[in-house]
Amino acid sequence: MNTQTSEVFLAGNELPPRWRQRERFVILETGFGTGHNFLVTWQAWRDDPARCERLVFISIEPNPLSTGDMRRAHANSPTPDLAPELIAIWPPLTPNLHSLHFEHGQVQLLLALGEVSAWLPELVARVDAFYLDGPAAQPRQFKTMARLAAPDATLVTRTAVGEVRNALRTAGFQLREAPGDITLARYAPSFTPRQAASRRSATGGERRALIVGGGLAGCASAWGLAEQGWRSTVYDRQSGPAQETSGNPGGLFHGIVNAQDGTHARFNRAAALQAQRAVHDAGGAVGGLLRLDAAEASAMNEVLEKLGLPADYVRAVTAEEASALSGLPLQQSAWYYPGGGWVQPARLAQAWMAQAATLTRFVGGTEVARIQARGSAWQLLGAHDQVIDQAEVVVLANAGDALRLLGHPPWPIEPVRGQISQCDKASLPNLPKLPIAGAGYLLPELDGMALFGASSQPGDMDGAVRDDDHRHNLAQLSRLIGSPVEVPMAALQGRTGWRWVAQDKLPVIGAVPDLHTRVERPLDQPRLVPRLPGLYVFTALGSRGITWSPLGARVLASLITGAPSPLEASLLDAIDPARFVSRAVRSQASRESARRRAGD
Repeated sequence: MNTQTSEVFLAGNELPPRWRQRERFVILETGFGTGHNFLVTWQAWRDDPARCERLVFISIEPNPLSTGDMRRAHANSPTPDLAPELIAIWPPLTPNLHSLHFEHGQVQLLLALGEVSAWLPELVARVDAFYLDGPAAQPRQFKTMARLAAPDATLVTRTAVGEVRNALRTAGFQLREAPGDITLARYAPSFTPRQAASRRSATGGERRALIVGGGLAGCASAWGLAEQGWRSTVYDRQSGPAQETSGNPGGLFHGIVNAQDGTHARFNRAAALQAQRAVHDAGGAVGGLLRLDAAEASAMNEVLEKLGLPADYVRAVTAEEASALSGLPLQQSAWYYPGGGWVQPARLAQAWMAQAATLTRFVGGTEVARIQARGSAWQLLGAHDQVIDQAEVVVLANAGDALRLLGHPPWPIEPVRGQISQCDKASLPNLPKLPIAGAGYLLPELDGMALFGASSQPGDMDGAVRDDDHRHNLAQLSRLIGSPVEVPMAALQGRTGWRWVAQDKLPVIGAVPDLHTRVERPLDQPRLVPRLPGLYVFTALGSRGITWSPLGARVLASLITGAPSPLEASLLDAIDPARFVSRAVRSQASRESARRRAGD
């Protein structure tokens, strides 16, 4: 794609003038190629003193280039200052929606790797301008594009065939005069398309949120909102961030692999890729992680070949290779995640608060007894019903206590007690060079200490550190590394906490369902369930708080602010709190159908 073609897309979409003085401008491109259009658009944004606050460039690419090919393609780039920045964070080529950030978050590239026809229905965005590559401008896809189009969105495609022009008119676009083999159009439908309840952003003008909970979820929420230019105040009952379960001395992050590549694997992969960058920026250890597996490495490699997952995301390694990577004589094959690793959770939470410091305030020692709606605002109330604060947007990111503040909704989420074990390195001298996980985990040396764990006891609310759990952790560690581990009880220290886990093992992130509003349409899809305006929840992170928090925070920020989602629609539905409502509706419908059949 040459510079002249890129200028056609800019001029045809009336850019830069159309993005000036706006909060956000969103572009959708079909066919990323070398990224030339993105780089030229970014350069135009950078050169414009009246530019929009934030530029979001979404691009779909079925055949992405490798990092090496990208480097060669930009050897003589017309954007020599920008191309190296793109290449430096070029992602593993997994079939994901990759979120890449530049200019301190003011420029975002959402790169969807896969076929245009598969990705268009999965995008959640309000698009202001379309760059359509000629061969990718399929008439049957224009109705889907119209669903994404913001009012007065413009479109440029490098084709002028009659079928394309007629399909654009049918989809609600008005054609404009254009030279040569170019089609210009503006979205002007005769009706206003309905937006799903879960996709409606907060409409208030103050751009401020209250966040209850100062652990990983709460601090990540403040960070995600600050990226969108929103202010927030974080309230927590402790004196500082990440002092409860998020205060564990160390924790892991990594993706997962399964042969079906289902919802869990796809969500975890997307989350792990976001966590890798976030942990790196916070000074954590992104040096790889081993997850042991009882399968043979050859069978594991067959799964990777079937899924097409690249080696810079995950590799299957033999026990011998795993031993060489870890420095311990391991007995099992393993999944090796080069972008996985570990971090001190409190350090990560504090880094997010520091990155958001100009827009975020932390208030500790504050217990929120209940919340209530007053007009268009939500109020946080203390133990004596005094108003602590109020705003049009409130995020409940306080683990299981969010359920109490919501009046204990019928969501299948339960607490799982966990105890970690620590000892000085002298008591456990053989520590790995990188984290090892499986049934349990073992971290590299942390400030002269060894850290391993953890127990798992659903429903157990005992906060005391127990010798029996230390014994469990030692036995689990022995099985993990394949050799006996003996540490005197007197040498062990412990810490307990509670992971809140949903029955389907996915987080709960999104706008809170309104269970009291009667609607006529079916509620079998989560996105159609009515919501309580301005009230959001971010909980049920289980044992994956580090992995899930960065992506979860950016998803939450997109729902609140109306920014394009960094997660596809099907995965948004999978983590939506309204999924429990929809499942109940479907279950009831199935029972009624079964009764009718039985009566026939």
